[in-house]
Amino acid sequence: MAQQNRRESRQMQTRERREARAQRILDAASTLILHDGYDKITIEEIAKEAGVGKGTLYLHWDSREALFAALILREKVAMAEDIKQRIAGDPVGASLHGLLKHAALALMQRPLLKAALLHDTQVFGEVIQREQGGILSTEVLAGFTAYLEALRQQGLVRADLSLHILGALFSSIFTGFFLAVPFLPDAFKPSDEELAELIAETGHRTLEPRDLLPSSSLQMASHTLTQYLDRSVASAQEQLQVGDQAKVEDDRSRAHRSVRARGRKGGRSKKLKTVAQVDQVRRLYADKTKSIEEICSTLGISRASFYRYLKDAKPGES
Repeated sequence: MAQQNRRESRQMQTRERREARAQRILDAASTLILHDGYDKITIEEIAKEAGVGKGTLYLHWDSREALFAALILREKVAMAEDIKQRIAGDPVGASLHGLLKHAALALMQRPLLKAALLHDTQVFGEVIQREQGGILSTEVLAGFTAYLEALRQQGLVRADLSLHILGALFSSIFTGFFLAVPFLPDAFKPSDEELAELIAETGHRTLEPRDLLPSSSLQMASHTLTQYLDRSVASAQEQLQVGDQAKVEDDRSRAHRSVRARGRKGGRSKKLKTVAQVDQVRRLYADKTKSIEEICSTLGISRASFYRYLKDAKPGES
């Protein structure tokens, strides 16, 4: 028992060191991308900024693109947590105009995510065009639609607009102001607080009824919004964990194959994955009725293949 406890303690310390190192690398990548732009930095420069070797960085991510995806996920988690704290201290924070205000203020604190949302090619180059589909996953959009439906049921949004139109207007108001500000004359440029208030006021006048919002309805809306944000955070964190675990399992699998190949020329041939296999793994995992071990046993694949297939699933489907 004592030996098992020591082993578990060492494993926990190893995981904590790995996580701390990964965060340090992401911090370094964020600093360099904002200063020099994604296209102008290399893996070597990121590793140097983080104080690690290039090989150590590859223990976490296989490429710049994979590191970028993890960086955006981390930013999304931080922003969602920030919004939750802001709306918790605002009696009307769960209303549509309240969400617009607090989301704007939270985004202003995250220049990297702001650049991604606005397709800033000076910061991210062409990679943002390839990755943009993952910025708002299908699951996140479904959660936001459920929030809009809850607002409608409580009479907190205009009843004459469809959920599709409400979502389109919400996104247009939010991104439109951020896109317009750089083109305004200096005399007209608002402060951050003024910009957030302008976005909120426009949202209120466009999307909400004129009457005062009843507190009981806002409480229901707050519950739904918190659930939506919690699911968004959980989804992003799960993607981060799956990606990291897939890398660990891949490394272990490669090491095992390398050792096995020494005793038998070439080792076992690599099993090719197909779109159907990836889709089957995704569906079984999303079903939540089988453990990872049971899924691997059912499909006849290793844990390394499981995590790799899950990682290869389309954004928003895993």
